[in-house]
Amino acid sequence: MQRVDVHTHFLPDDYRAALVAVNPALARLPDCSTDALLSMMERFQIDAAIVSLSPPGVFHGAPGRALELATTVNDYASGLRRAHPDRFATLGVLPLPDVAASLDEIRRGRDELDLDGFELFTNVGGTYLGDPRWDPVLAELDARRAYVFVHPVSPPYPPPLVSYPDWLFEFPFESTRAIVNLVYAGCFERFPNIRFHFAHLGGAAVFLAHRIASLATRNPELAAGAPAGAISYLRTLYLDTAQADSAVALSAALELSPVHRIVFGTDWPYAALPAEGSDPAPGLATLDAPTRERVLGVNALALVPRLANAAWR
Repeated sequence: MQRVDVHTHFLPDDYRAALVAVNPALARLPDCSTDALLSMMERFQIDAAIVSLSPPGVFHGAPGRALELATTVNDYASGLRRAHPDRFATLGVLPLPDVAASLDEIRRGRDELDLDGFELFTNVGGTYLGDPRWDPVLAELDARRAYVFVHPVSPPYPPPLVSYPDWLFEFPFESTRAIVNLVYAGCFERFPNIRFHFAHLGGAAVFLAHRIASLATRNPELAAGAPAGAISYLRTLYLDTAQADSAVALSAALELSPVHRIVFGTDWPYAALPAEGSDPAPGLATLDAPTRERVLGVNALALVPRLANAAWR
C-alpha cells in the first residue's frame, strides 16, 4: 500500500538560528534534518512526503526580516525537492504581510524554484487569512491553481491557560478561525482554484460546521461573501489526519467531507508516532480497506500530481 505523508516539516539551519536569536527557548525545537525525515519514512514505509516549514511559523518574532527569511526558506525547499524529486514535494513560504514581496515570491517560487506549492499560516502578526488586504496574494495563487497548505500558529494574545501548550487547543482553534474568516470573507467563493489543505482535520471546523453555517441565518449581514453556504465551502478543503487519526475525528470528517478530500499526515517530528511496528497511523485501521488506501496515498496525488510519475509508483 502506497503512503504519501502530506504533513512533515523542515527547519533550515539559518532559519533556526534566526528564531533562536529572537527566542532562545526555540533551541529546543526537534531535529528536522533530511536524514531524520528519511529515516522516519523508511521505518514507516512512507513512499513520499510533502515537507513544509516547521512551526512556530515563518518570521515569528522577526517580522522585519520577512523577505530575507522567506528567500532562505524557499531556496532550501527548492534544493530539497531537486535532491529528492521522487521522495519529497516541498512548499514555500511568503513574506506576509508584505503583499508586493509575496507576489514576487510566488512568481519566483513557481517559475524559478519549481516549488510544489506554498504554506500559509493562520495569522501573521494578528492579521488572519481572509483579510481583504491580502486578496492580491490569493488572486495570484488562484490564477496559478496553486496548492496551499494552511498551518496554525500561536494566536496573537496571551494564552488563557498558560500551563498548557498552544498546540493542545489553540492550534485547532486557530485553524477554525482562519477557515471561518476565509468562508465569510468570500475567499473560497472568489478564489475557487486554490487547492486548500488544512492541518489536523481542519481543527474544530468539522465538529462546528453546522454552527459555522448557521451564521448565514442568525447574522445574514455577515454571510454575503458565502452565497453557496459554509458547508459547501468546507467540503472543498483537503484535511489531513495528522494528530487526528482517531475513529471519532475521522467519522466526523468523513460525514462532512468527500472521501477524496481526506489525506494522511503525521506532523513529523512533532507527533507522538508509534514506538513499535511499521504503521504510522494505526488510527486509520478503523477505515475500510478502499478508503484507507485512498487516504494513505491516492488522494495526495491531487495536491502534487507529479508524484503520480514517481519511481515508487
